[in-house]
Amino acid sequence: MLYSVKGELIHLEPRMAVICCGGVGFRCQITMNTARQMPAIGGEAMLYTIMNVREDAIELFGFADQNELACFKQLTAISGVGPKVGISILSELSPERVALAVAAGDHKALTKAPGVGPKLAQRIVLEMKDKVTALSTSTGAVEIPAGAAVSASSNAAQAVDALTVLGFTAGEASAAVGKLDSALPVEVLVRDALKMLARRG
Repeated sequence: MLYSVKGELIHLEPRMAVICCGGVGFRCQITMNTARQMPAIGGEAMLYTIMNVREDAIELFGFADQNELACFKQLTAISGVGPKVGISILSELSPERVALAVAAGDHKALTKAPGVGPKLAQRIVLEMKDKVTALSTSTGAVEIPAGAAVSASSNAAQAVDALTVLGFTAGEASAAVGKLDSALPVEVLVRDALKMLARRG
């Protein structure tokens, strides 16, 4: 219903921001990562939003960028992961870190978030990884151009896996990563590839 809100930031707490748009204050629940990107009170802010409607409440969740919003949607699509847990995970880990944890099968990284126990963390990794596997199967083998050597453990291959977790096709991910130095750390490859993909979009 609401794609985004943009206006004056009139109130900010660690997990909540109020943005005034046309005289209406929109209360958005936010992650700690988004909170760190908010301007000073009185400054202009923009959040990408998703509305959650329950029997007893209507909640608005806001995110500083579309990658965080996309990751939130993927997390909350998993059984047992509600909006509060999604916000908790993305307050501890950036979308890139979540993607890397899933790609590497590192469920322990997700347990750093309050409310996420080992069983739920394992379910998140398995279900998100299943989506990537299904995508890879349907699109064929992933190829990294520009002479980047790819093996199961290479940084480039891990970066491509992480980008597919974030919702990009294997082709989009491999094309972006292939333009970068495969010797860079995986997280840097993911971050720089995301910047390229965002500019292209």
